[in-house]
Amino acid sequence: MTAKDGPQDRYKGVWLIFFMLGLGTLLPWNFFMTATQYFSTRLSDAQNTTAVDRLSEVNGTGINLPRTYLQAKFNNFMTLCAMLPLLIFTCLNSFLHQRIPQQVRILGSLVVIGLVFLMTAVLVKIPMEPLPFFIVTMVKIILINSFGAILQGSLFGLAGLLPASYTAPIMSGQGLAGTFAALAMICAIATGSPLEDSAFGYFITACVVILLAIGSYIVLPRLDFFRYYSMKDKTEYRVHEKHAELETKMDLIKKDEPNGVEKNKLNTVPLHNPNQKPSVVSIFKKIWVMALSVCFVFTVTIGVFPSITAEVDSYIAGETEWKKYFIPVACFLMFNVSDWLGRSLTAFCLWPGMNSRLLPFMVALRVVFIPLFMLCNLRSHVYLPTIFQHDGWYIGFMILFSVSNGYLASLCMCFGPKLPGHEAETAGAIMAFFLSLGLALGAIFSFLFRALV
Repeated sequence: MTAKDGPQDRYKGVWLIFFMLGLGTLLPWNFFMTATQYFSTRLSDAQNTTAVDRLSEVNGTGINLPRTYLQAKFNNFMTLCAMLPLLIFTCLNSFLHQRIPQQVRILGSLVVIGLVFLMTAVLVKIPMEPLPFFIVTMVKIILINSFGAILQGSLFGLAGLLPASYTAPIMSGQGLAGTFAALAMICAIATGSPLEDSAFGYFITACVVILLAIGSYIVLPRLDFFRYYSMKDKTEYRVHEKHAELETKMDLIKKDEPNGVEKNKLNTVPLHNPNQKPSVVSIFKKIWVMALSVCFVFTVTIGVFPSITAEVDSYIAGETEWKKYFIPVACFLMFNVSDWLGRSLTAFCLWPGMNSRLLPFMVALRVVFIPLFMLCNLRSHVYLPTIFQHDGWYIGFMILFSVSNGYLASLCMCFGPKLPGHEAETAGAIMAFFLSLGLALGAIFSFLFRALV
């Protein structure tokens, strides 16, 4: 039976569900990434005031209290507590998917992330001292990224049952998650309401998106298009596997043992002989340039975003409205929109090629963004001067930084798994590991880069 004989994706229902699941995968974490003003305010050491009072002071009177250690290091610890669990659980997911049913992994992860965000929304209304609030926030970040890694790995496995084009909506949803979060933050600022109310609505929105993702996943198995492809894939795989096993058993019955062993070897080595599984080392030797390249791309990106980039002040804002919109717009919104633009470019252009020396050179060239951002108009410089004061420098660097991140990372992830047959899956797992490794290394180096400023 061909694909044409199967049911159609009516009203693009399956496509939209995968888009919503992709959005639900990264939106919670992106909300944490963009909520720097809220978290920074809650970490103030101002005594004899409640959390609500401190939020109102910043929003209503513009009082700038001295930055504490927790405020100064929040972005670094946030990045570290996010990327290390992401790396660890990306590796663990390769074992979990064999032992834990798909529904448990996906629904369980969405439920946990939803509960964590509900707790975050409730804590907006509850006064807490800075240190306990900081610890609770870090624990929440660890939980979100741990279950997010399981959710993401399971989702791409689920999409693998369908035609290749159904991976695209997951990528689209993930790419737009950051933009959606940044826009939500800007809208919260634009309302002019107390920061407490804005933050509460901000996190409740994340809970609604997660509920929509849960509902979408529950509906998915009921759609004929999804049922057809998922059942078809499993049936074909099992029939093929049973057929190879049957051939081996028949050979052992019909012939004496030595010949049977030899025949078994001839028939089953290509697919099912455990001693002939693709070697991880041999596959890594074929894709090591792409693996190290994607690792380096994200090491540079997470090394400065947001730990350095979110610490830049506007030079031209003065006391205008641009001052409070500068980081949400010039940092977070600009990064997410430009990063998505870079990802989208790979749908039209795959230059330079996989074997071109120009690709790793372009990846290595991105290291220049580290000193460029460190020399921008940061709030506090200890060792380095401020060279690029004007906002135009910062915005220009941010556009090039984020477009190159999206384009080069997508290019590497596209070329990496392009190996024949059974090697492709292992190659994809290796690429996913090195992507997570890059995120973790970036989180670690962010402490060093921040200390050098």
